[in-house]
Amino acid sequence: MTMAKDERDILDLLKDELDFIEKGGYGRSVRTPWKATSAFQDSLTCINFGDPSRAHPCADCHLIDFVPPEHRADRVPCHQIPLNEAGETLEDLELADNQSKMEEAVKTWLRARIKLIENERSGQLPAAPVE
Repeated sequence: MTMAKDERDILDLLKDELDFIEKGGYGRSVRTPWKATSAFQDSLTCINFGDPSRAHPCADCHLIDFVPPEHRADRVPCHQIPLNEAGETLEDLELADNQSKMEEAVKTWLRARIKLIENERSGQLPAAPVE
C-alpha cells in the first residue's frame, strides 16, 4: 500500500470534506458559474488546491490509499475511488452529470470512512465491512 506524505490527519481531512459538501461546496461558483467544480480537487482536501501547477504529486495525498492500484498513476486518481458497492467512482458519476447523486455518493462514502477510522482509533471493530 502506498503511504501518503500529506502531514494532515486523514480523519480531520475527511470530516472537513464532508462538512464542505454538506454546506454546498461543490455548487457552481458565484465568480465562475460557467465552470463546473470537481469533487476532491476543488476543496482543501486536495494537496494541490489553488495551485494550477499541481506541484505536489497525487501519490503524496491521503486519498491515494483509497484508489485501486491500477489507477494510482491516472491524471486524477482520487476520481477512481470506488464510492459504493456497485463500484461507481467520481469519474463515473461526473460523466453521468447528476450532481445530486454524485454528492450523495461522496457523502455516504465519507461517512463510512470516518466511522471506520474512528472505530479503528478507539480500538473497536466495525460492525460490518464498509464499502
